[in-house]
Amino acid sequence: MANEGAPPLTADEAIRRMLLTRVDDAFRLAAFILGDAVAAEDLVQEAALLAWDRRRSLRDARAADGWFTQILVNLCRDELRRRARRPRLVALDPAVGHGTATTPAPASDLAPAIARLTADEQTLLALRFGRQLTIPEIAGQLDIPEGTVKSRLHATLQHLRAAVDAERRAEERVR
Repeated sequence: MANEGAPPLTADEAIRRMLLTRVDDAFRLAAFILGDAVAAEDLVQEAALLAWDRRRSLRDARAADGWFTQILVNLCRDELRRRARRPRLVALDPAVGHGTATTPAPASDLAPAIARLTADEQTLLALRFGRQLTIPEIAGQLDIPEGTVKSRLHATLQHLRAAVDAERRAEERVR
């Protein structure tokens, strides 16, 4: 009964509480999108700071969760795009060319195939399969129509299948 006379939460307090309760979920989402726990920690912290700085732009405190997810997803997309522009270092296997076979990665390892997808496709997979959001939830989080989510998810899964096939062909050529 102590809350009956208490004033309602301020917008700042609502944002602060949302950020504190979402940190673990936000980390899992960022780690799934980026495939890198250290980078995910950095981006969650950056997203929280950015959300706090932009808290006045939130029109409805009830939409804070989706609003914060959009900030985090956009930062992850930016990071994936930055990574795509960087030159990639390829680890050389000293056994190659010396007649010894290398052990291929397990077929269930989708990371190389996922890395071939665009940042937006990786983000969509992270929301659908990493956070296990439904189509309507993804549409709400990204502020796009459900039909758009469905068509993009369908195309993304086709691209993922093609990327898995390309990875398999590349492995077969190495053998």
